[in-house]
Amino acid sequence: MTDNPGEWLPYDDGASLGEDGSEGGVIVRDDEYRGDARITLERTGQAAFAITCGVYGWMVHTRFFSTLAEAEREYAAMQPHLAAIADSLPFTSDPDLDPKMDAVIAAIGRFVDEFP
Repeated sequence: MTDNPGEWLPYDDGASLGEDGSEGGVIVRDDEYRGDARITLERTGQAAFAITCGVYGWMVHTRFFSTLAEAEREYAAMQPHLAAIADSLPFTSDPDLDPKMDAVIAAIGRFVDEFP
């Protein structure tokens, strides 16, 4: 698993900040990992904050929090796990494609269990 936060960069060079998020709130933080994964923090009206994250083409997952401190802590905790999933994505030409796809699916399941 990667612990290098430098590989996460502001999504769209930060242009999404202040825009509407997927949960109907305002985006306050939005990062992308090497074009394979994205994590977004928004201030919402439903719960105080929502984190929506995903690995492109594989999964989308949303969590809700009542405080900014809790949301920021979980945002940081989720990033290395999302990066590890993204790093494990196989190429369609990989001769071991099926077992590697199974491993990605299992990793996504563990991620959702760890970050419900």
